[in-house]
Amino acid sequence: MPENGAPFLLAFVGLVVIVLLVLLQLTRLGYLIRATIPDRPRQRMFIASVAFLITFAGVRILVHRIVNHEGRLQWVTVHGVHIHHLVWGILILLLVGYGWLLDLGWSNSPESTFFGRLMAVGYGVGAALTLDEFALWLSFEPDAYWTHEGRLSIDAVIIFGSILAVGAWGAPFFGALQKMWRRRKARGIGVGRLSSPARRGRLLRRRKVRRSPPHIAQ
Repeated sequence: MPENGAPFLLAFVGLVVIVLLVLLQLTRLGYLIRATIPDRPRQRMFIASVAFLITFAGVRILVHRIVNHEGRLQWVTVHGVHIHHLVWGILILLLVGYGWLLDLGWSNSPESTFFGRLMAVGYGVGAALTLDEFALWLSFEPDAYWTHEGRLSIDAVIIFGSILAVGAWGAPFFGALQKMWRRRKARGIGVGRLSSPARRGRLLRRRKVRRSPPHIAQ
């Protein structure tokens, strides 16, 4: 029996947000991103670009499976009404805009930094959900989404553009990764060991915070 795609879509969006925030906040990879990419706006543009790329690619795969009747998922419906995913994207963008109006993420406190990253991830996710159904912006007809010529080429352009954005905004981060791998290779680490999943996984481990010893008054 076909299943409503709403829970799956919401779960996918929530998973993208949670995974990106965990990577940014708690892992060595996130520390490297924070250490190499300056915040406001470069770091936030990088985070938003990554969130956009992942969300857009994921939604494309989901829609393709539904259209070709692969699996049991169907369109998102509420009380029998088809809710296009651009609606969810618009709602997320409205929430992000409201968060900026409240000045969330503009101070240097840990809480503000977290909200700033959350707003950046939310913007990328919301923009991907909205732009995926760009054909419906002016013509809110169900067939306009699929009969529009060049849909495949449009997807390719959007994905290619988002990859370019990730590379442009994240250039210092990728440069730091390359330098780190070169230093390890120079220390005698073999190429096979360097590219092993275990060594790459070290970047995803929880970062240990070093605490300085308490100052003793003289």
